[in-house]
Amino acid sequence: MTIPRSEGRSLFGSDPASYDRVRPGYPDRVFEVLGEARALRPGAHVLEIGPGTGQATRPMARAGVASIIALEPDAALAAYLRDKMADEGWPVDVRVGAFEDEELDDGVFDLVIAATSFHWVDQTHGLAKVKRVLRHGGLWAMLWNLFGDPEREDRFHEATQPVLVSLDRSPSGGAEQVPFALEVDARVGDLTASGLVDIEHQLLRWTLTLDAQSIRALYATFSPISRLDTVARRRVLDEIARIATEEFHDQVDRNMVTSLYTARHR
Repeated sequence: MTIPRSEGRSLFGSDPASYDRVRPGYPDRVFEVLGEARALRPGAHVLEIGPGTGQATRPMARAGVASIIALEPDAALAAYLRDKMADEGWPVDVRVGAFEDEELDDGVFDLVIAATSFHWVDQTHGLAKVKRVLRHGGLWAMLWNLFGDPEREDRFHEATQPVLVSLDRSPSGGAEQVPFALEVDARVGDLTASGLVDIEHQLLRWTLTLDAQSIRALYATFSPISRLDTVARRRVLDEIARIATEEFHDQVDRNMVTSLYTARHR
């Protein structure tokens, strides 16, 4: 079964500090691309959809943008992000709410971005709203960090499949075992149907090295695991940590892919 999109609004806020600590950020190249597109620059107005604890928010704030509105549906994550941004002095307006429900003015944003979040949004209605709130010439960016690269061997993924195979799937899992973010024809088709133009896609490959404790904490933030009851969740996480410790000698290299799509309002 696929986890309902509506459930994703409240799955990630049980431990915001841990989420912030273990969820990796995005490659610098992502923000270079946004800068080269003149969407991430001093004076720009940015809307971020589903910022979590700010893995993409911080690098954008450092670019000297005029404003960032960050829409986070999970109240606990939003409160954590609001406090962190205030402590660090960044100009971020963190609002509790889902993108689908938020009242936003038309044509005001230079950049609208969703980082590892837009699979929780209905694509047709979501992209129509993205186009509406972008200024003419503004940029839409959607990207995902994927824990696993189909082009590279991933022994840890194979070793943990017996533990994870029976769990319900996140919408990020996509169709027929191809991750949502790598269904390139489908994603480009959605963008084309929305009326956005100048569509580009690129993959950035990198490696994340974690010990067993970090692996356990990271997997606790994954939606198919975080939604389990306490006993079932502990059993799954304990087994994942055991595999990392005993079979991988407390060092796991995850082959990461960042899948980045950009498109413009005419």
